[in-house]
Amino acid sequence: MGVRRDMAVVAGLLMPMMLGGLGPAGALTRNDLSGVGLAPGPAARAPLGARFTEALGGRGATLAEAVAGRPSLLLPVDYACRNVCDPMLSVGAAALVASGLAPGTEFRLVTLGLAPVDESATARTMVSEQVGATGLLDATAVLTGGGEAVAAVTGAIGYRYRHDPETGSYAHPAGGVVLTPDGRVARVISPLAMTPRDLRLALVEAGEGRVGSLADRLVLLCYGFDPKQGVYTPLIRRILAAAGAATVAGIAVLVLVLHRRTRAAG
Repeated sequence: MGVRRDMAVVAGLLMPMMLGGLGPAGALTRNDLSGVGLAPGPAARAPLGARFTEALGGRGATLAEAVAGRPSLLLPVDYACRNVCDPMLSVGAAALVASGLAPGTEFRLVTLGLAPVDESATARTMVSEQVGATGLLDATAVLTGGGEAVAAVTGAIGYRYRHDPETGSYAHPAGGVVLTPDGRVARVISPLAMTPRDLRLALVEAGEGRVGSLADRLVLLCYGFDPKQGVYTPLIRRILAAAGAATVAGIAVLVLVLHRRTRAAG
């Protein structure tokens, strides 16, 4: 029973990533989606003076206050998204907790809502559900609102997304960046690489002011399917394939670990 339950937990976290493209057809075309991605420039720096509403505290806050002089994992998200954003945040939070770093002291987690409105209630619910159980919430800043501020931050870090007015959803990269304490982009992080080891390394290096290679460009997409052809776009097929492989690998590792524990207990 324990093995099956734990396997279900792993599959439950990874399966939404496999099915991230399952959603209603929208108004965005293949050409619209081709511009979606995460590609920071070589000297990319987030504007720390950008002002938002911090949803957990219900007050205004700058990005600098959210980062609080710590290396930070910045995740732009659609707070209403239940396909990829939810599990991505959950997996990222669990990996941060397992990294061995002290939340609030050695790193911060910052989420940034893509919608240019104050959606504090939705943001609080989404982040509390996915992060709260890990004990990380006190070191998390949940930013919402301010169209100009959102555009300033996403533009500075090379995060390109598109709004679908027909469905109200956002076609956006699934992933984020690690920032140095002074706001420089140190590394691009894919949800398929959010492991305790990788996040620890990225945050420690960012805390030391080191910036890793930004050669890799993230194009994993959170959106529906091609409304013109009724089939999944190449980007969606890519994330389905990658996440499918991650699911199989994750379950295989879990089964091996639990099998060894059972033998050791016996």
